[in-house]
Amino acid sequence: MRQINVAVIGPGWCGGIRANACAQHALVNELHLAEIRPDRLAEVAAETDPTSTTDNWEEYIADDSIDAVIISTTPENLHYPMTRAALAAGKHVLVEKPIATTMEEADELIAIAEGNNLKFTVGYSQRFKEKFAFVHKAINDGTIGEPVTCLVSRNVTRELGNKITGRTKLSPAAMEATHDLDFLLWCLQPRKPIRVYSQQAGKLFKQKSDTPDHQWIMVTMDDGTTITVGAGWILPLGYKNYSQCWIEVIGTEGALTIDDTHKEVQINRVDNGIQYPMSTMPGEPVDHVFAGPMKVETDRFIEAVALDRPVLVTPGEARLVMDVYVAADLSVERGEPVTLPRNDPTAVAAQ
Repeated sequence: MRQINVAVIGPGWCGGIRANACAQHALVNELHLAEIRPDRLAEVAAETDPTSTTDNWEEYIADDSIDAVIISTTPENLHYPMTRAALAAGKHVLVEKPIATTMEEADELIAIAEGNNLKFTVGYSQRFKEKFAFVHKAINDGTIGEPVTCLVSRNVTRELGNKITGRTKLSPAAMEATHDLDFLLWCLQPRKPIRVYSQQAGKLFKQKSDTPDHQWIMVTMDDGTTITVGAGWILPLGYKNYSQCWIEVIGTEGALTIDDTHKEVQINRVDNGIQYPMSTMPGEPVDHVFAGPMKVETDRFIEAVALDRPVLVTPGEARLVMDVYVAADLSVERGEPVTLPRNDPTAVAAQ
C-alpha cells in the first residue's frame, strides 16, 4: 500500500466534493488544487488544507510528483485537452462526463491510457448509489428473470438547466440522460445496443436559445430488451440543484420500481414552503459526512490508483454511452432510428 498525490482541476461544485474526499482519504498524501476563480479556490482551500494551489492547471501536469488528476472543470469542451495532457504525462485520470466531445477524441484518450497502462475512468457517479447498485444486482442475479424493458425518467430544475445550457451546446441526452444510459447499459451487460430513436421537446429554453427542454431516447438491445430514458431541465425553481429520478425495470419473473425523487427528507418553512435539502445528483455535505455517490466514487478512484485495483467505470463503457447519445442526437436531426454500430448493415439485418 502506498499513498498518492492528487491534483483536482476545477474544484467547483462537483470538484469541491472530490477535493474534500481526497483531503479526508488516508491514501492521499498530498492534495493540489487548480482553479481560476480566486474566491472559490480560497473557499475550497480553507476546507481541504491543500499542499499547493494554482490558477494554472498545466503546472500540475508538468509536476512528476503528482500521481493522479481529477478533472472537474467546465465548460465540458476542456475535458479532452486536459485529459489528453494528463494521460500523456503518465498520470491516472478521473474526468467528469462526458469523456470527450467527439468519438475520435474519446478513442485517442483510451489509446493513450492503454498505451501508458494508466487508470482512466469517467464520472458516472450514479453507479455508486445504493438504489442503483441494487438494480444492477437484481438484474444480474436473476431476481426478476430476464429483463424485458427498462425506463428511467430524470428531471432537474430550470435553475440547473440555465447553468448547463449557459456553458455548453450539448443536448439533454449528452448532459443528463447520459448518466442513466450508462447505468442501464452497465446493468444489461453483455447485451449491446443496436438501434436508437430519440425526440426532443422545447417550449421554454427555445425562447432564448437553440437548447431543447427535454429529450426522450429509446434503445433496442441485441436480445430485444428495450431501454427508454427521458431527461429534462425545466422543473420549476425549487431547492438548489434539485434532481428527481424514477426507475422501472420489468422482467420475465418480476419487476423493480425505484423512487429516487429525494423526497424522504423535507423542510417546510413559512417563507419558502417545502424544500428537499438532500436532493442533488452528486450529493451534498452534511456536517461531518458527504451524503451522495460522488464521494464514494472518488474514494474508489483513489483506491484503484493506490492499491492497483480496477476502476468501476471503464473508458470503453463511457465510449459506448457516448456512441448512444450521439446516435440519439442524430436520430433527432434525421427524424428516424439510427442503427449501432452506425452505418453497419449487419446491425440492420440483426433487427
